[in-house]
Amino acid sequence: MIVSMTGFGDAADEKAGTHYAVEIRSLNNRFFKPVIKLPDSLSGLEPEIETMLREKLGRGSITYILKMRLNSAEAAYHINAPALQSYVDQLHAIKGLAGLVHIDLAGLMQLPGVCQEPRDESDEIAAHGDVVRALTEKAIQKLNLMRQREGQSLFNDLMRHVKLIAGELKEIELRAPSVINDYHKKLSARVNQLISKAELQIDQSDLLKEIAVFAERADISEEIARLTHHLDAFEHACQSGEHAGRKLDFITQEMLREANTIASKANDAEIARHIVDIKGAIDRLKEQVQNVE
Repeated sequence: MIVSMTGFGDAADEKAGTHYAVEIRSLNNRFFKPVIKLPDSLSGLEPEIETMLREKLGRGSITYILKMRLNSAEAAYHINAPALQSYVDQLHAIKGLAGLVHIDLAGLMQLPGVCQEPRDESDEIAAHGDVVRALTEKAIQKLNLMRQREGQSLFNDLMRHVKLIAGELKEIELRAPSVINDYHKKLSARVNQLISKAELQIDQSDLLKEIAVFAERADISEEIARLTHHLDAFEHACQSGEHAGRKLDFITQEMLREANTIASKANDAEIARHIVDIKGAIDRLKEQVQNVE
């Protein structure tokens, strides 16, 4: 069954005084386009997370966000006392020259090397990596469940339009023989009118040849058969696999080609009305399949 490219999945947990929250959103895109937002201390996990997303999500614009909140004393930055003392000593040495009255402790804390993160990046990944991976898997599962539900809704809507096209095509198939008969009647009436006015004699075989030429030129049986085949192929593609988006897009282009050919060859107002409805339904199919993975 087809899968939508639109969806959302999230997962959250709290372990060892740290709260974790993962959110993944996906929108339609012709390609796989990930945007991954991580805390700076876990930026080293980005390639691994992208691989996880790529393996489970075929196409789409994917936005991944990890938020972390440390609720323990481990979250505090470490104060590098020797570095701080060095800055203080240097300021005391020059305070007379600079006209300093007092030392601003808040300003000192902003100086390079005074405040240090509690762990380096490799330690952060070791401490949080397993939890982040597990939550990422869980969020991907929820995202895919939503994409599958959306895919079912898409399938129902697509099949409704396929059924509409098939119905209109059946009406065209029933109408097609009448187009030849109507042309025969109109041509015969026109010829008889010319004969009566000019007292001419026209060979009936010539009239039949003209009708035969028109019938061959206006024959749309092959186009009807091909469009019917495309409808069957479209439905089969929807039912057979998850990654059918590109194939469905190609089939709708072929459908539109056959519909345009029928309209140009038939040269009939009633068939033209049916083609307008068919093309409207095909346009709807083309629009919808853009969201199929």
